[in-house]
Amino acid sequence: MKLIGIAGGSGSGKTTFAMKVMSKLPANKVNLLHMDSYYLHDQPKEFFTKSGKPNFDHPSSFDWDLLRTHIRTLKEGGKIEVPLYDFTTSARLQDTEVMSPKSILLFEGIFTLFDQEIRDMLDIKTFLHVDADIRFTRRLNRDVQERGRSLESVTSQYYETVRPMYQKFLAPQQQYADFIVGEETDVAADILASKLNDFIRDEESMQKLIDRNNFS
Repeated sequence: MKLIGIAGGSGSGKTTFAMKVMSKLPANKVNLLHMDSYYLHDQPKEFFTKSGKPNFDHPSSFDWDLLRTHIRTLKEGGKIEVPLYDFTTSARLQDTEVMSPKSILLFEGIFTLFDQEIRDMLDIKTFLHVDADIRFTRRLNRDVQERGRSLESVTSQYYETVRPMYQKFLAPQQQYADFIVGEETDVAADILASKLNDFIRDEESMQKLIDRNNFS
């Protein structure tokens, strides 16, 4: 299995980029794993903001132990139960979603390149670098329309945690990326998908050879 990490700030278009790549691959050969699914149910209080709110943009807001275990399990050919997270209530649901391993795993999230153990498991590391004003506008539209947030709360969170955490923890991840993608992602998605399709074809050819040898 090839594991592709797609990192970038909130609103940089990570999911959109991943979907563009997925659309160019055989559906039965690729999975998409969202890091957002691994937010802790109870956020660590030592990283709460001065106003007493959870800091969802700090690395410690994620369940790293479970995330490492799940990625390792998929790499080894096992199934996992992906957590389901409700962004309107900021809580993890009791239900999970079963994911079986496929040839390609696209793993997207703000900290996909942050943890060394996970970085070592990645075959390709990508970082989406998009200007702050564009990221803020995208985040604002998404959180208001899809997550039931108010304009005031999104703006307050941006200046209280999103912006400073990006500068402290997210931007430095660019040093680990194999390639950095700008706002225009179509060409990058084509290039990445082409490389992954080559891998899928090689894998299928190898499997046919193995099957032929076993049959004979």
